[in-house]
Amino acid sequence: MYSKSNGKVPHTGSDSRHQCLIYEGSPSKQLPALAAMIRQKLAEGHRCLYLNSRPMVAGMRSYLAALGCDVESELAEGRLVLSSEPVTSANGDFDVEMMLNQLSQAVDRALKDGYRGLWATGDMTWEFGNEKNFLKLMQYEYRLDALMVKRPELSGICQYHQDTLPPEAIRQARLTHPSLFITETLSRINPDYILRVLSDEPKARIAA
Repeated sequence: MYSKSNGKVPHTGSDSRHQCLIYEGSPSKQLPALAAMIRQKLAEGHRCLYLNSRPMVAGMRSYLAALGCDVESELAEGRLVLSSEPVTSANGDFDVEMMLNQLSQAVDRALKDGYRGLWATGDMTWEFGNEKNFLKLMQYEYRLDALMVKRPELSGICQYHQDTLPPEAIRQARLTHPSLFITETLSRINPDYILRVLSDEPKARIAA
């Protein structure tokens, strides 16, 4: 079992840490690969956060248990967090500032508790709720990428369901993620990642 420490993760940029999973069909088909990824990150000493609907959270519990994880123990110890609590604001809209602040605070808590960092994944269809302003979604992804550059202890996968999101949202997903998640053992550099060709000055403006 991993022994928690206060060691820092080297700064490597966000290329291997801010990943996008674009998929079709039933969301449950993605659970085996995501469960395997969570198991791997737990073993590496990260606190893991999974955000999704109640049925998907229940499914993740089952897949993790099938992989040999003691889910109840991981939850009780705080190594694993499975949540179906809404991440929208009080009026039901997706709040970019609130979400980024919550992630940053969660990283701080993970480090304080002795973990290497925080690894998180959520499905954007569920996270975005009833919000239809996909310019806000693009802003969120830009600022999340900037946050990951600043906070090398933060990593994760943003899930995009092609069957439930408009083509523009999928296009934005391709522009704002350095890496594409394929399976728990395979990822690819994203050739469409727009920040790869931007200077540090625009990046700083996006992060502001």
